[in-house]
Amino acid sequence: MLTVVNEDGTTPNGSLIDEIVREGARRMLAAALEAEVNTYIAELADQRDESGRRLVVRNGYHQPRRVTTAAGAIEVKAPRVNDKRVDETGERKRFSSAILPPWARKSPKISEVLPLLYLHGLSSGDFVPALEQFLGSSAGLSPATITRLTTQWQADHKAFGERDLSATDYVYVWADGIHLRIRLAEAKSCVLVVMGVRADGTKELIAMADGHRESAESWADLLRDCARRGMHAPVLAVGDGALGFWRALAEVFPETRHQRCWVHKTANVLNALPTSAQTGARKALQDIYNAEDREHAVTAVTAFEKTYGVKWPKAVKKITDDVDELLAFYDFPAEHWVHLRTTNPIESTFATVRLRTKVTKGAGSAAAALAMVFKLVESAQARWRAVNAPHLVALVRAGARFERGLLVERPEATAA
Repeated sequence: MLTVVNEDGTTPNGSLIDEIVREGARRMLAAALEAEVNTYIAELADQRDESGRRLVVRNGYHQPRRVTTAAGAIEVKAPRVNDKRVDETGERKRFSSAILPPWARKSPKISEVLPLLYLHGLSSGDFVPALEQFLGSSAGLSPATITRLTTQWQADHKAFGERDLSATDYVYVWADGIHLRIRLAEAKSCVLVVMGVRADGTKELIAMADGHRESAESWADLLRDCARRGMHAPVLAVGDGALGFWRALAEVFPETRHQRCWVHKTANVLNALPTSAQTGARKALQDIYNAEDREHAVTAVTAFEKTYGVKWPKAVKKITDDVDELLAFYDFPAEHWVHLRTTNPIESTFATVRLRTKVTKGAGSAAAALAMVFKLVESAQARWRAVNAPHLVALVRAGARFERGLLVERPEATAA
C-alpha cells in the first residue's frame, strides 16, 4: 500500500513511525489469529461425519472490524470457522477466539495478557519480548517487574481465599472440578471451583482451590473453609455426578437442595448407549429438562424408561435413580431454569482458560499457576451477566413458593 509522506515526516494518519508500528501490529495480530484457528482445526481433524467429511473446517473471514491497540486503531479480519459438531444438549458448538473474542474492540489490558503468557509456559524473561509483539510495546516492564506482579497475584489469590463471606448471601451455587494442564502439584489434581448468585442476581466467584481428584475430603475442606468465613447455606447447589461434592455438601450445608447438571448427566447416559440409539435418546432427554413443568418432565422420564429400559436398563437407571435431583430446578422461578439445570456458568468461563492452558509444559510453581487461573477468572467475572429476573432471587431466599415456575405464595403470606 502506497503511503504519502509529508516533508516533516508525517502521514495523513500521523507520523510515519506510528503507521509502521500499526502495520506491524496488524500483521502480528492477523498471524496470531490464523495460527489459533489452524491449531484448533488441526486438533479436531479426526472428527468427521458419517460420510468421512471433516466436521470442523475453515470458512473464509468475518467482516473487518477496528480494534484499538497500544499501537493505535488497526483493522482486523478474523478467520471464520465452520464447526458442525454438537454438544451433549444438541446445541451447535462454536469456535471463539481467545485472542480476539467476538465482543473485543480493544486489545487486552496488560493485567489480562500476563496470566495468559504465563499459562503458555513463558518464563518471566520471555514476557518483555512477548508483550512487545502482542501489544506493540512492553510498557517498560522488566523481568523483575513481572516477577513482582506474579508475586502480587499470588497474594491476591491468597487474600481472596481468606476474605469474609458473612456479608454476602449466595442463594444459588454451581460447583465443578476443572481439570487443566497447568503446573499443579500432581497429575491427579484439579481446580475446585464454586460460583454463586448473590441475592441481587449477580454472579460471583466464591472459591477456587487445588483439589485431589474431586474427593469428598477436598470438597469438604473447601466448603468448611467457606462456612468458617461466614458463608450462609445456599438454597440450591448445582453440580455434576461426582459423589465427593454431594457428600461434602450434605455434611457442611445439609439444608441445601441438590440439582444435578444435565449436560454431565446427558453425557453419562449416552456413553451407556450404543451409537445407533444416541440421537433418539438425546432428544428424549431434552424432552425431560425442557418440559414446561415438573409434571410434564416426569411424564417424559416415564416415556424414556419405557423406550430404553428393556434393552439398556443401566442407562435408564442413571436417570430414574436421580430423578429428584435432576428435576429440582422446576421448583424455582421459570426464568431461572436455564441457569439452574447445568453447570454451564463454570464450564463457559473455563472454556477460554482450558484453551490457554492446553499447551502448558514444564515445571513451575503450583501456587503461581493457580494464581494465574484466578486472575483470568477474575478478569472474566467483570463480563458476567446477572441471571434472568434477578429480582426473584431475593424471593427465593425469603422462602417464596413457586409452582410450574410461577410465584404462588410470597414469604409474607407464609409467615402469616
